[in-house]
Amino acid sequence: MIHPDPYLPAHGDTRYRVEHYELELTYAVVTNRLDERARLHVRIVEPTTRIDVDLRGLQLGGASVDGKPVKYRRKAGGWGILVGDRQPGDRFVLELRVSGKPRPVPGTHGEAGWEELTEGAMVGSQPQGAPSWFPCNNDAADKATYRIDVLTDVDYQVIANGTRTRSMQEGRRRRWVYEMDQPMSPYLATVQIGRYVETECWSYVPVSIVHPPAVRVGEGTAFEHQGRMVDHFSELFGPYPFTEYRAVVVDDELEIPLEAQGLSTFGRNFTEPTWENERLVAHELAHQWFGNAVTGQLLQDIWLHEGFACYAEWLWSDHRRAWCESPSVQERAAHHHAQLEELDEGVTLAEPGMKTMFDDWVYKRGALTLHALRAVVGDETFFGLLRSWVETHRGGTASTAQFEAHCVEGAGELGERVGETLHAWLHEPELPPLPELP
Repeated sequence: MIHPDPYLPAHGDTRYRVEHYELELTYAVVTNRLDERARLHVRIVEPTTRIDVDLRGLQLGGASVDGKPVKYRRKAGGWGILVGDRQPGDRFVLELRVSGKPRPVPGTHGEAGWEELTEGAMVGSQPQGAPSWFPCNNDAADKATYRIDVLTDVDYQVIANGTRTRSMQEGRRRRWVYEMDQPMSPYLATVQIGRYVETECWSYVPVSIVHPPAVRVGEGTAFEHQGRMVDHFSELFGPYPFTEYRAVVVDDELEIPLEAQGLSTFGRNFTEPTWENERLVAHELAHQWFGNAVTGQLLQDIWLHEGFACYAEWLWSDHRRAWCESPSVQERAAHHHAQLEELDEGVTLAEPGMKTMFDDWVYKRGALTLHALRAVVGDETFFGLLRSWVETHRGGTASTAQFEAHCVEGAGELGERVGETLHAWLHEPELPPLPELP
């Protein structure tokens, strides 16, 4: 069995794909106890008698295929499920019963996954955390649709990916059901549980901020312009790719915000109306197009997420000049180019390495790569390339090589120059000169 991503060893199984997850969770907040029934709608892609599911820190209490019990055995990072003689194209429903006290999964860049909060719980899984709370094929390229059903204490609100289709009290507990009908990578699946209220924002799509009652959001905070951001980015990148967008502000301080499909999570320490906080609101929102709708094929393609989201920060900085003092895109580019000149990473953006793939230089050089592309082709072609990139690959994954080919082809007569420019920024360790917009 080959693990799909060399930057995430011991995760994922190439022998099968999951087309749909049905997750039924019962969660006790005070004791952090999770009982779960997970149904994975599986399609076999390689001949096999066994498939491996990723599950960390929770116990597997039973497995069945199309309702018939099957044997299973523990493996590193999860469980091997004996599914009988299977051939490519075979489909079945794998049901797994899981229980325990979920906790984050350690990784090269810290812990990720299910985390207890002072009041409730949250999930932020990039890249290794999804198996902390549900059995999955933890490969970003294995996208599926989801139904997430959570039964928990009645005083708590649950937020998950997609459209809320049910909220019903059952005795001292309440059931919340969400459905994500657009393909989603396992690491982007999330559940947020807390004592929250929801504040709507003005936008052409449903946009809201979920927050503790005592935490102020909206006017005079970093989230004041969130609805306007959605509209502006939709003009630049194409229509917002999901049915709604929520920013969840938890009642704890977090080190960094976290994106998930259709929502983002912030600590209460990110609400003050500073540029540093506002840029993070823009950054996480931009991931809905770049990272969530279109996901990098491998983790080495992470600049297709972070470089694009970082450049979106600069684009927002430029846009907000209409009502306040704010640096232009060119000024942001010059500032960060000067900082990168002081570094000597010795690796390339297209192959940043597992240990350094989330380093700040990847974000900033990725943004400068897009700025260089824009300088070559001009605004009309540049934003057209971004919109067609999302339209072409929405709901799937794409690689750096595919982005290069997309831009070369879309640039027409400038294709050769575009190819040379992207090669210098992506495949050479030396920092090219600062690109200047016409």
